[in-house]
Amino acid sequence: MNPETPSARFGPVTVYFGEKSGKYPDGNQVIVHGGDTVVAFDTPKVANRLSAEVFDDAVDMAILGHVHEDHMCGLHRLRGKPLHVHERDVEAARSWDGLRRHFGYPDAALDAFRPKLEAEFSYAPRPDAQAYADGAEWDLGGGIRVRAVHLPGHTAGHCALVVEPHGIAFIGDIDLSTFGPYYGDATSNLGDFRRSLARLPELDAKVWITSHHKGVYTERAPFEDALRAYTARLDDREAVLLDRLRAGPQSVEALAADGLLYPAGYGTESTRAIERWTITQHLDELVASGRVVASDEGRYRLRA
Repeated sequence: MNPETPSARFGPVTVYFGEKSGKYPDGNQVIVHGGDTVVAFDTPKVANRLSAEVFDDAVDMAILGHVHEDHMCGLHRLRGKPLHVHERDVEAARSWDGLRRHFGYPDAALDAFRPKLEAEFSYAPRPDAQAYADGAEWDLGGGIRVRAVHLPGHTAGHCALVVEPHGIAFIGDIDLSTFGPYYGDATSNLGDFRRSLARLPELDAKVWITSHHKGVYTERAPFEDALRAYTARLDDREAVLLDRLRAGPQSVEALAADGLLYPAGYGTESTRAIERWTITQHLDELVASGRVVASDEGRYRLRA
């Protein structure tokens, strides 16, 4: 292991922290040592800074909590070893075409994105990825088990991975960051994310580990405070959209041009697609609740 890689141990679980507490484009690497089997949860950039003794030679299999480029960075070091991915995300791990559909950005943006993924995230498809379902369990020996809890929204297959009986929950990209929830890809879903956030405190856990930013919570009160603040970002975004509609009817394109997740005028064609899909999901909720009306011309206005 690189001596500069900080880590923390919680029973059979070791967390290797990425740069800036695993801030994107890095992440936090979780490795679980069972009596017979060693498992890596996701493989962020920090995985490539770990020694062969800690990673390549020690890890017997990997389980992805979900599929995004920053969670697949170390899979090239685990070729030939089993890889398990939730059934709703597994095609995105198996092929580039699957990952393209998973993101859902315009073709030109995706064509430009792949070289970046290969150069900066060590991306390579894993056609051997095996699908798992909600409630899947892996017996690691020594009385240690891993259980998958499906918490979709960020992606269709996003899961928490719970180490039992220790009550250690890897909650992935429910990262409790100040940015708030991300649901801007084709398989993301705002309604699912709301339901997942409501379910998260029901996990039988004593330790909560995030992929990014916050790292580890070992006390329930601070964890729940952070979860409430994170969840509140959804209402904050809704309030911004309602305020903009007070000026008069607007299209999704006009609302996206002003920015919701990112500053106005920021980014690339992919970030503009993310803005459009995020805003569309909020507008769909507002229309369903009767607070906003959609016209046949694709414009939205407040209900009088």
